[in-house]
Amino acid sequence: MSTVVGQKPRMPIVARTGRDEHEALRIGDTVFSERDLLAAATSVAERIRGAARVAVWAEPTPETVLAVLGCLIGGVTVVPVPPDSGRAELRHILADSGAQAWLGSAPDSHAGAGLPELPVIPVRRHSRSYHVLPQPHPDSAAMIVYTSGTTGAPKGVVHSHRAIAADLDALADAWAWTSEDVLVHGLPLFHVHGLVLGILGPLRRGGRVVHTVRPDPKAYAAAAGTMYFGVPTVWSRVVADPESAAALSGARLLISGSAPLPVPVFDGLRALTGLAPVERYGMSETLITISTRADGERRPGWVGMAVAGVQTRLRDEAGAEVPADGESIGRLQVRGATLFSGYLNNPEATAESFTEDGWFNTGDIAILDAEGFHRIVGRESTDLIKSGGYRVGAGEVETVLLGHPGVAEAAVIGVPDADLGQRIVGCVVAREGLLSADGGELIDFVAAELSVHKRPREIWVLDALPRNAMGKVQKAQLVRPR
Repeated sequence: MSTVVGQKPRMPIVARTGRDEHEALRIGDTVFSERDLLAAATSVAERIRGAARVAVWAEPTPETVLAVLGCLIGGVTVVPVPPDSGRAELRHILADSGAQAWLGSAPDSHAGAGLPELPVIPVRRHSRSYHVLPQPHPDSAAMIVYTSGTTGAPKGVVHSHRAIAADLDALADAWAWTSEDVLVHGLPLFHVHGLVLGILGPLRRGGRVVHTVRPDPKAYAAAAGTMYFGVPTVWSRVVADPESAAALSGARLLISGSAPLPVPVFDGLRALTGLAPVERYGMSETLITISTRADGERRPGWVGMAVAGVQTRLRDEAGAEVPADGESIGRLQVRGATLFSGYLNNPEATAESFTEDGWFNTGDIAILDAEGFHRIVGRESTDLIKSGGYRVGAGEVETVLLGHPGVAEAAVIGVPDADLGQRIVGCVVAREGLLSADGGELIDFVAAELSVHKRPREIWVLDALPRNAMGKVQKAQLVRPR
C-alpha cells in the first residue's frame, strides 16, 4: 500500500478542519495542535501497520491518545485495557483479544502473573509523519471494548469504524456539537464515555478537548470549556464545591452519563450553574442511543429520546408491546447504526443478545412516555424486583430515597423472602446528623411518594456503596451491615 509524502494526513472517524495550528488536545500539561496530533498519530500508525490487534494500557496520558488514534489511522484494531485490571481479568482480555503487542507501555504491576509475553511498541509523542495512509474499510473493527464482567468473564465488544462515526454524528445532532466547542473531562480512557465520546467526539467535530487527568471540580472550573462530561460521582463533587460549580455557568452543556444522575444532584447543578444537565443512556454494545437534546426538554431522572439512526421499543416478559404511558415497565430493546458488530469469539452470546426480528436486548428495564422520553429503571437482572406479585423498578425507589435530605447515596435491591418472593431493601449512605441510626423513617417517606407496595421493607445504612471505575454501584457486593 502506497503513501504520499507532503499531503495532509487523513483520519478515519476523526475529521480534519484544516486549522493546522488550532489546539486540538490538551491532556494534563501536554498540548497538541491539530497538525501535530495527526502527524504524531500517523507516525504511530506506520509502526504498527500490518498488525491485527494491539493492546493499549489505557492510562490518562498523551501516549494513550496517540496509540488509539494511531490504530484508527493504521487500520489496526485497538484493545483499550483498564489500568485497574486484576490479574485474572488481564489474562482473559489478552488471551481472548489475541493482542499481538502492547502499544505504548505494558503493565509492570503484574510481574509473574502468567501473562502472555508480548512485545512492547513505544509511542513517541514527538515523532511526526506526514504520509497519507489508506483509510480502513468502514465496516472493519476499530475497537474492542471489554464489558465489566458482572455476569461472567468480560466479553469483547467489537465496534466498527462506521458505528463509532454514526454515534458521534448522532450526538453532534442531539447536542448541537460543533468545531467551536471545547470539551472538558477527566474520565477514564478505556471505555465508551471517556475515550469514544470524550476523545474521538471532539476530534471528529474538529473542536478541542481538554482532559484534566482526574475529574477534579477545580480543574473543571479552570478549563473554561463549553461542554463538560462527568459521571454522577463527578457532578456530586461539583455540587459540593459551589465556587467551582459557579465557574461552569458560562458553559453550554453539562452532560452526565454512565450511571443514573440523582435528582438532588440535577437540581443542585441547575441551582449553582443555571444549567439543567443533559442526561443520556448507552452501553458498551450500543454506544449512546438515547439522550436529551441541547434544544429540548430536560427532566430529572429521564434520559431523553432515541438519537438519530436509532430506534427503541419496550417489551414485556412474553415479548408483547409495553404501552408508552410513562408508567409501565418493559425490557428495553434497540436497533440502529450504532450497534456493535458482535461479541469477539462468542457467536452464541451474540445470537442470544438479539431478538428473532433483529433487536438488541439491552438487559435494562425502562419506562417510555407518549413523547418518546425514556426513563431507565435499571438492569433486569438486579433492578427488577418482584415483590408480593408486583413488578418494582429499583431506580424509581432510589430516586425517591435520594430526595430525602438525610440520604447522600442510595441503592435498592431485592432479597429473597419466603412470603413476598423478594423483599425490597434500601441501602443508603447517610448525611451526618440528618438520618436516624437505622434509617427507619425512609420506609414511610417512600410510601408517601410512591405506591405503598414499592416501599422498602428494610433500610441498611452503610458507610459507602461499592462502585466500579465508572461510578456504577456494584449491587452484588451489597451486604447487610453488622
